[in-house]
Amino acid sequence: MLLHVIARGKIARSPEAELVARYEKRLTWPVKFTELPETGGRIPDPQTPYKTVLLDERGKDLPSEKLAEILERWRDAGMRECRFVLGAADGHSEEERRDADLLLAFGKATWPHLLARAMLAEQLYRATTIIAGHPYHRSG
Repeated sequence: MLLHVIARGKIARSPEAELVARYEKRLTWPVKFTELPETGGRIPDPQTPYKTVLLDERGKDLPSEKLAEILERWRDAGMRECRFVLGAADGHSEEERRDADLLLAFGKATWPHLLARAMLAEQLYRATTIIAGHPYHRSG
């Protein structure tokens, strides 16, 4: 299953970009990062069937194990792509929230956009290592 991170705004050269690149290299699942301008831009057509996860402050704050469980279930159900969408500064519309398969939050704190992207890359790496039974993840 392709893990497709779609984000508004450019990460450019930054410490956050280095973190994203570090986890991107370590991921054994196919992964793609698409950057869009703050407004407009065309989101690429998905590989179908697919699921959409919006990173949203009103989303569920899931433990890493639960995120891994969801991704594993979707993969085993034949999903070809899982899209993780980080919105612009104003977040996502109500319609986008309704249409999403999962709203995901990284706690109740507000995170800078670029840091959230790096945190997502790490959580995707962690989830895939959990699924693979790799010792990277230490539970409890």
